[in-house]
Amino acid sequence: MNIEVNRAAARTRTGGVDSGYAWLRLAIAVVLSTVGNVGLWSYVVALPAVQADFGVARGAASLPYTFTMLGFAFGSVLMGFLLDRFGVMLPLIIGAVSLGVGYVACAYAPSLGVLALGHGVLGLLGCSSLFAPLMTDVSHWFARRRGFAVSIAASGNYLSGAIWPPIEQHLIASIGWRDTYLCLGLVCIVVMLPLAFLFWRRAPLHETAPTAAEVRSMQRPLGLSPNTLQVLLGIAGLGCCVAMSMPQVHLVAYCADLGYGPAVGAEMLSMMLGLGVVSRVGSGIVADRIGALPTLLIGSAAQGASLILYIGFNGLASLYAISALFGLVQGGIVPCYALIVRDYFPQKEAGARVSIAVMATVIGMALGGWMNGLIFDLTGSYEAAFANGVAWNVLNFAIVLWLLLRSGTWRARGPALGAPA
Repeated sequence: MNIEVNRAAARTRTGGVDSGYAWLRLAIAVVLSTVGNVGLWSYVVALPAVQADFGVARGAASLPYTFTMLGFAFGSVLMGFLLDRFGVMLPLIIGAVSLGVGYVACAYAPSLGVLALGHGVLGLLGCSSLFAPLMTDVSHWFARRRGFAVSIAASGNYLSGAIWPPIEQHLIASIGWRDTYLCLGLVCIVVMLPLAFLFWRRAPLHETAPTAAEVRSMQRPLGLSPNTLQVLLGIAGLGCCVAMSMPQVHLVAYCADLGYGPAVGAEMLSMMLGLGVVSRVGSGIVADRIGALPTLLIGSAAQGASLILYIGFNGLASLYAISALFGLVQGGIVPCYALIVRDYFPQKEAGARVSIAVMATVIGMALGGWMNGLIFDLTGSYEAAFANGVAWNVLNFAIVLWLLLRSGTWRARGPALGAPA
């Protein structure tokens, strides 16, 4: 026992698991994610300007966002395999270069179709390197406070959404959306590329050999085959993010339609995503105490309740309050899928399996972004779109509740199977 304790202490002193180096690495990951994930939010702000520029309907104008999220979804799987094989530095370098090139291509797009393809590149090779790969990499560097650390890594996504929309809205009003895109591409290259090279160290394989009981648990997680659990997590992730996409994708356009203006919508979105950071960090702390599955269930229930409030209230003060509530309850949902994967699957499969789970959530965002725009075109309002989000949220809640009941406990599993305590 003393030998194992001494080995753990040595790992901490030399920059291993739970070390000061691990925390420094986490901080750099947040900076990278905050800068690069502008690719996920830039079109949400630019949508009204692009729609006016090309003279298209709301559903058609939503396609570039859908292409971004579909590229992000499938790119996440590619980046997950690259991470498992080569470490996280290669995906980060690809992401930095692709964001720069993608934004330049979008800035010169002659048609909406070309713009959509450019946004597909932003998602496929750019943003996909900054979410699932960074969460997975961080999860390898922490054992005792893994939930907290992973939630911090995932918060860069929402910090980006809190910081960039007001800046981008100001730039669009001043210089137009095309020149704004050129500025964003330059920032991504200059800031991200040097930081990517700081991730040259490979993550330590710190999990000990599993016991016979743990092997059986990994072979039949929650009494299911691993692939069955992966599929169920995917369907749950799809459902929660179709629901989540309604406020996140269409809030700026919704405020403009109500007469409040896109600047108010951008400010409201920024507030929502800023509070989403609080939600993500808080959910990580809760997940370390009660487990990822119960935390996910709580988040799902609260998100559904918030969406129902959007249907009943559309006054300016009400929208600010509901958007603040929505940010506070939904931010921790997606990182829980990464934590569940790390609880029930071996470390060597983490990159691919976390990326597949994230892929499903991103497809949900893409599907919801397009679907809710189409519903608006068909009905002339967003009420039915919010109701659609509630229905998909119910699907998510039902699956997560069933999985939690199968687990037989509301308590945390602790560190991943075989990990040192």
